Amino acid sequence: MEIFFDFLSLKKYLEEIHYQGKSVGFTPTMGALHQGHLSLLQKSVAQNKISICSIFVNPTQFNNIEDLKTYPRNHEKDADLLQKNHCDILFLPSVEEVYPNGEKSEHFDFNGLEHEMEGRFRPGHFDGVGTILHKLFSAIQPHRAYFGEKDFQQLRIVQTLAQKFFKALEIVPVDIYREENGLAMSSRNAKLSAEQRREASIIYKTLARVQQIITKENFQKIDEIVNTAFEASSLKLEYFIIANEENLKPLENFDKSQPMRAFIAAYAGGVRLIDNMKLN
Repeated sequence: MEIFFDFLSLKKYLEEIHYQGKSVGFTPTMGALHQGHLSLLQKSVAQNKISICSIFVNPTQFNNIEDLKTYPRNHEKDADLLQKNHCDILFLPSVEEVYPNGEKSEHFDFNGLEHEMEGRFRPGHFDGVGTILHKLFSAIQPHRAYFGEKDFQQLRIVQTLAQKFFKALEIVPVDIYREENGLAMSSRNAKLSAEQRREASIIYKTLARVQQIITKENFQKIDEIVNTAFEASSLKLEYFIIANEENLKPLENFDKSQPMRAFIAAYAGGVRLIDNMKLN
């Protein structure tokens, strides 16, 4: 596995690969890798001649400075995992390399997707995501890029970014990878105590319950059921929304003509967790 720390060296190395017409798959990460990340890489390895991963804890997408400071980092362990899973190239830039003129985001119009759900609770987050991905896609010029459905709103944002700026790039969604109790795998899970991890299974259980009753109960009743479930747990519910999965607009009634998905954000202590599930 080749490792690069700056854009210039990476682009120079990739010139020959692109010249030879080899397909390039790209998985951007913030490190603290787990099986969910590796499932993205494995899909890339299966579909491309060359697979690239990046590790960069992007400061412009954090709206909570404490979250940025405590975000788990272990580059040596991550690099070892990537090598064992057949990653060909690792890009590991510094903050100064990515933001030579200071940590500033560009502003993006994602057709209103940026104003829903996470956009309301994490102002500026998706501008930060758009900024780093625009830089990485421009430098790497991958044929395919891989994103998990756990961050479903981010996936839709990335698809919109590609449609606007990188029309030849295929964004490949990958199913949510879950722990045994249903908890969606996330780097932030490492910050949970054993008890919090057990309690956090309420998120998956609640989504599965919503999926079961979606055609039987009105949305107001479903909302009550979800709130009651969280009130009986140690987790604090930030939001529960049923939305059209294409435009992410909240829905108030069951409509089988619309692709529906349920979204939850909740806190286990100081750790913020998100998850979602397709409903129809």
